[in-house]
Amino acid sequence: MSTHAQRRKPNLAQYLAYCYGYVLPVSMRDWVRHDLAGKGATRRMIVRATIPCILLLAPMLLIRTSLYVHVSMTLPILIPFIYFAVALNTVHRRHRLVQHGLDPALADELSRERDAHLRRAYEQRYGPRP
Repeated sequence: MSTHAQRRKPNLAQYLAYCYGYVLPVSMRDWVRHDLAGKGATRRMIVRATIPCILLLAPMLLIRTSLYVHVSMTLPILIPFIYFAVALNTVHRRHRLVQHGLDPALADELSRERDAHLRRAYEQRYGPRP
């Protein structure tokens, strides 16, 4: 077996490709699981989604003009981009989990653990949900 197949974490080139759609080898599934379903996964996905937009908008800041014009050129693009990155975060993480052969329900694992006490209280009061 080659060293490439035995790696547990992606190298820089693999990581950059992974950030934008590349499927990592099976040997890295634990890393992918933590990245997409572990603590901080939401923040990481939003940052990854926002970086290309920021890179495209950055040259606008080089135009010699007032702060008002800079803000009016960039924020109307950046704010909705971030909004949709947040709104579609779980959907995108589920899709990436499926791409890597993992259960898409893992994307909600932390919130289920965090809210387990609420579910138990609900079930004690009203009975189990169907």
